[in-house]
Amino acid sequence: MPRIIVDDTYCKGCGLCVDACPQDIIELDHDTITAKGYHPAKLVDEEKCTGCTSCATMCPDAAITVER
Repeated sequence: MPRIIVDDTYCKGCGLCVDACPQDIIELDHDTITAKGYHPAKLVDEEKCTGCTSCATMCPDAAITVER
């Protein structure tokens, strides 16, 4: 089953992955603040992830890894 892994070290919470996801299953985690002070992206419904890599392609900081 595909899923994404967001590296909080690099994610700056820009939201580009949220907009790029065709399944609408990524959102910014407003309960978490990274060491740099950002709200990182998170996968909210792993079962709906198709592994399309749209989120990873749009991420300007290469903070997203897609596992298939």
